[in-house]
Amino acid sequence: MQRLVKAAAIQLAPVLENGTGTQEKVLAAIRDAARKGVQIAVFPETFVPYYPYFSFVRAPAAIGAEHIRLYDNAPTVPGPFTDAVASAARAGGVVVVLGVNERDHGSLYNTQAIFDADGTLLLTRRKLTPSFHERMIWGQGDGAGLHVVDSAVGRVGALACWEHYNPLARYALMTQHEEIHCAQFPGSMVGQIFADQMEVTIRHHALEAGCFVINATGWLDEAQLHAITPEVAMHKALRGGCCSAIISPEGVHLAPPLREGEGMVVADLDMSLIVKRKRMMDSVGHYARPELLSLLHDRRPATTTHDLRPAEMRHDQHAPDRASDADAVPAYRAAVARDAAD
Repeated sequence: MQRLVKAAAIQLAPVLENGTGTQEKVLAAIRDAARKGVQIAVFPETFVPYYPYFSFVRAPAAIGAEHIRLYDNAPTVPGPFTDAVASAARAGGVVVVLGVNERDHGSLYNTQAIFDADGTLLLTRRKLTPSFHERMIWGQGDGAGLHVVDSAVGRVGALACWEHYNPLARYALMTQHEEIHCAQFPGSMVGQIFADQMEVTIRHHALEAGCFVINATGWLDEAQLHAITPEVAMHKALRGGCCSAIISPEGVHLAPPLREGEGMVVADLDMSLIVKRKRMMDSVGHYARPELLSLLHDRRPATTTHDLRPAEMRHDQHAPDRASDADAVPAYRAAVARDAAD
């Protein structure tokens, strides 16, 4: 049976002056997509409040003030802004995949948030390894985020930018039978070669995974280039690199890609094409050789605290923690030792 899903890859320019401007553009774009009948909308990488373009064209010692300004404008997840996105998704019946700079106390993360069509925040995942200049800006994600979620439009997964060059990260999503893959890149960087490489990458993943790929990139106008750096010679590093596109499981564009300016690439996803592709080549099924090659995926969330108390005591406010509890402490320590040994 044919099932169609209307998808949109949204290419926008952020508002660099403040955090609320970009947030308002996101909410307006969700409403616009809903009016067009879109069922899943994908936004660019760390679009809220903006991708840290400054870190690509300035020396590390010169980015301190801009880095702090990014902290000041970055949302928490969940928080008031994600609540507003959830409300917009629910009102429009749209699955939303949004890239944000997530502030978690003293750290920033490149985070992808997936909202279901009823507004439920299904997943927040952090980019595994920030690339090159990004390592000065963001912390690292963990294997718990390599997770495909069930949504109103099907099984949805997401990766950001050069995570697509980590084949095992892509394979982790493929093993979970991803149907719609949401890719996000910053756009307006490096030049046409970045857009060309991006296109090859997303088309290859569509073919290898047997899934649809919705890719969204950001855009910068001329005034924004001057705002990011007054060095005109560096502006060429902030042009090109845009390829918002929607790719079928057969590796073809379902609509002309958007390479310049703001706009929305919209296409219908015929979900029957997944079986059409996978009956020929299923990388995690009949075409796999698990007895020869397999993936080890550590899905434990990363944490800086490891509580070695026995499970039954971890939520007990009365667990002994004073030497005066003469009878309880020896047994408690023995239980901790057993738990640690296991």
